[in-house]
Amino acid sequence: MLFCTIMTVKIPPDMPADQLKAIREAETTLAQEYQRAGKLRHLWRVAGRTANVSLWECVDADDFHATVSALPLFPYLEIDVIPLARHPSALA
Repeated sequence: MLFCTIMTVKIPPDMPADQLKAIREAETTLAQEYQRAGKLRHLWRVAGRTANVSLWECVDADDFHATVSALPLFPYLEIDVIPLARHPSALA
């Protein structure tokens, strides 16, 4: 099942810089693992914002939720989720 997300990062302004650095490094590591595993199919930065658009492939909604909620930045993300289905006019 495919999911399109728009994730906006909302870091508290008083978060210590060293804590933020550690979270961002852990986020990068896990996101790259998800990409290698095929769960995170595409990842784009939204120009001019601390946000991204991403395409996820998960077994179902429960798998998607478990995958995304494991992200180190999850507590600081505002996430819009769009579940996707194949379009009948799309080329195979």
